Amino acid sequence: MVIFQTLEIFYDRDLIMNVFKRHTGIVAPLNIANIDTDIIIPKQFLQKVTRFGFGKHLFHDWRFKDDLGNVLNEDFLLNQGKYQNATILLTRENFGCGSSREHAHWALTDFGFRVIIAPSFADIFYNNSYNNQLLLVKMNHTIIEEMFKIVLDNPGISFTVDLEKQEIITKEKVYLFKINSFYRYCIANGFDRISITLEHEESISRYEKENFIFL
Repeated sequence: MVIFQTLEIFYDRDLIMNVFKRHTGIVAPLNIANIDTDIIIPKQFLQKVTRFGFGKHLFHDWRFKDDLGNVLNEDFLLNQGKYQNATILLTRENFGCGSSREHAHWALTDFGFRVIIAPSFADIFYNNSYNNQLLLVKMNHTIIEEMFKIVLDNPGISFTVDLEKQEIITKEKVYLFKINSFYRYCIANGFDRISITLEHEESISRYEKENFIFL
């Protein structure tokens, strides 16, 4: 009982719930491997523990020419008009490597990204993603090359990602992907670790009353 009272004081379900069934969005082709979390969001911006307000710092050292973030780097992909509203990121292997920081996920989602497609992801980054409503899709290198060609030949093109069917629908063809069933359940229903726990509040509280009478 005490556990749930504490959780609900600091937790707002409505801020986290973000159901994902099917998403269509512009694809940004970031053709770089081994993008680490310090590139995704540099350490000087890790001063808050809330999930929001980090999008403006995403890829800071690439998006801006100055430390304060006042001068845009017009050559960087996400500063170009056709990609400014991108919600799907297509990139290379080992995305999210480096130190573990959920701020990296918060920066990506706050910027507007819902899906990242890559050949591989750093393990910790991948495992933290379902907790932050960010869908990571692994595709083999051959398919990644095909997708890059489609996107680079058609700047500003959109893909559709169907989580229930586990499909990515492009202009050229439909690609199937596999995803952990628990990860898919969490993303599809807008759950994170806390909300999953709260879903079982009644059962856990009953167990506490039956086994811990001092609570």
